[in-house]
Amino acid sequence: MIAAEALAAGLDTPALCELAGWPRNVDARDIRDAFEQALLESGIELPEPGLARRHALRRLAARLVAGEVAPADLAMDDWWETEVETAQERSFVSLIPQCGCCSEYTLGLDQRRWAAELRIAALALTSSAPVGPGC
Repeated sequence: MIAAEALAAGLDTPALCELAGWPRNVDARDIRDAFEQALLESGIELPEPGLARRHALRRLAARLVAGEVAPADLAMDDWWETEVETAQERSFVSLIPQCGCCSEYTLGLDQRRWAAELRIAALALTSSAPVGPGC
């Protein structure tokens, strides 16, 4: 879908056209290779992994603020391992538990208070200056 949306927005490369026609069940490595080729053909550089992770963290915080993701869902990935650089990133990441089953134990807070503090931290992160282009 991302490839099709990029085409609709006017970004047109041979690799992007090919990628837009692929089914969802294609191997993820093949998708990544084709996506990287489409970016190369477009003159767009991929950020280094740490910076990309920080961009993703900011998007996750925005989704939390918008109500698109539940606080408990944040423990489904290893967000707590993200290398952060700003106080806002640090505050948000510090509230993400390592696993969903022990958030109350790990954080020492009741669930409602934790969810409220997490949303406040997410709002602070999304309101802060971006870490670079694309955020």
